Amino acid sequence: MLEGEHASTEAKESHIFSEEFLLKRPLLEAITQDAPPVLLIDEIDRADEEFEAFLLEVLSDYQITIPELGTVTATSRPQVILTSNATRELSNALRRRCLYHYVNFPDETTELRIIQTRYPAASLALGWQVVRFVRSVRAEDLQKKPGIAETLDWVAALTGLGISSLQEKPETLHQTLLCLLKTREDREAIPLEVFKRLAGAAA
Repeated sequence: MLEGEHASTEAKESHIFSEEFLLKRPLLEAITQDAPPVLLIDEIDRADEEFEAFLLEVLSDYQITIPELGTVTATSRPQVILTSNATRELSNALRRRCLYHYVNFPDETTELRIIQTRYPAASLALGWQVVRFVRSVRAEDLQKKPGIAETLDWVAALTGLGISSLQEKPETLHQTLLCLLKTREDREAIPLEVFKRLAGAAA
């Protein structure tokens, strides 16, 4: 549309590269709010190092530099929450700007309450068996210990199959461990005989 106008290249570019055509992504949106929002950056360890370096400008100077527009200074300082699964080391510069808190697996009662909240149709007896079984699995030498999300996936599979106890159909139940164990090595670490032992102890 601008090609037909009698304007200089600089004037055309200044119009195109203006705030009118800027799509605000979450970081820019967060620092330009009137009231400080809560900004969640989930699994920062899965982002590349370039994004991590970019994030430092937000966390240290509360600003974002856009080459075509200049520097946008924060109108409010967001409360930033970063989560990480420790799939890679974060830079010391990023860690220095954070308060660290490790979230461990919940205790048995809390994990049972989570199951009951998400799957109220699951019986209390099955819920307790699942919680005890999963805690035993986490004690095994695994590459990736099952988290709450995997526990809930397993409960969904068990209730979908009409299972009311881990003592039922051990061969079938053993196949459902694909909901809990997400690597081939971890699946091989819990063969049928180990499953039967852990399920018996959980009953």
